[in-house]
Amino acid sequence: MSRTAVDIQLEVLDVLALPALLGLDEDRAAGRVCIWCGGPLTIETAVDLGEQKADAGTCFPRACRKCVADRAHRGLFAHTPTCDLCETEATAANCTVGRSLYRLVRDNRR
Repeated sequence: MSRTAVDIQLEVLDVLALPALLGLDEDRAAGRVCIWCGGPLTIETAVDLGEQKADAGTCFPRACRKCVADRAHRGLFAHTPTCDLCETEATAANCTVGRSLYRLVRDNRR
């Protein structure tokens, strides 16, 4: 079963920094290989990044767990210092972006 990335919101996808959809090769656009490293994916190893629409058409990018965890980890460090909700432990639980990034790291670091 494909791992869906915690109902990835647009804000989280922005932090993960998907490559430009225009110019993706067919395998990356179809989700057969990791959108970042190009490694082959299986149903068990893929993280579904959701249907993406662009002027060039629709694609269905997926990524390997390692790339998702690495991107989410870097994104968490970039997001946290600039987020008012993530400023304190008491309010951090209210930040959906921070929580989603944390879950992506936790669920995909193996």
